[in-house]
Amino acid sequence: MKVVFIEDVEGVAQGGQVKEVKPGFARNYLIPKNLAVPATHDSLQQLAKLQNQAEKGRTEKLNDMTAIGKRLDGLRLDIEMSSGPGGRLYGSVTTAIIATKLSELLGTTIDRRIIVMPESIRNIGSFTSKIKLHAEVIIDIEILVHPTDIDPEAFIQQLAAQELDPDEVTKVEIDTDISEIDDSVSEVDGESSENEDTELQDEEQAESKTDSDTVNIVDEIKS
Repeated sequence: MKVVFIEDVEGVAQGGQVKEVKPGFARNYLIPKNLAVPATHDSLQQLAKLQNQAEKGRTEKLNDMTAIGKRLDGLRLDIEMSSGPGGRLYGSVTTAIIATKLSELLGTTIDRRIIVMPESIRNIGSFTSKIKLHAEVIIDIEILVHPTDIDPEAFIQQLAAQELDPDEVTKVEIDTDISEIDDSVSEVDGESSENEDTELQDEEQAESKTDSDTVNIVDEIKS
């Protein structure tokens, strides 16, 4: 079925385009939502007008999404969740939960499909998610998932306290390496000392045996 698109439909067509689509897709989705109209003689005669309207709508949408993007830019979204040992959540933070929180914050409906996350969040902590408001407006927001019994700011301080200074980490690694070297040297010195003591004892025993043999020979000669 051939239709004229009134508005942009991502991945399908732009407003003002004439395109062949499946009849069911046109009748059940595009036409009821006023995204397209059948490509009749009258609609084709108004094609230039529809293209201008689509371009105007495209510009307005970009401006609206840019304004929302500015409000969200640098935003930290706090989400309170119950958690167990090790910070594992009882449940998970999904794109639907994030969309609901953003909608409440902005006072406008946010579609969960514009929230880009590789997978649901299953632990407490700080995370980053991309929000694709428009092909030209993609922003990052911070998502802080904190336990129900801890204030967000206090939880941030806890997270900061758990992070080690890179210089301190390097110092610990260096100290550990030096300690291991010292232990190795001590072991070698200990083994060398033991070997020297053993050799000295062997020499003393050999000398004692030689003296004893000499005395026995002298006694035999005298007798």
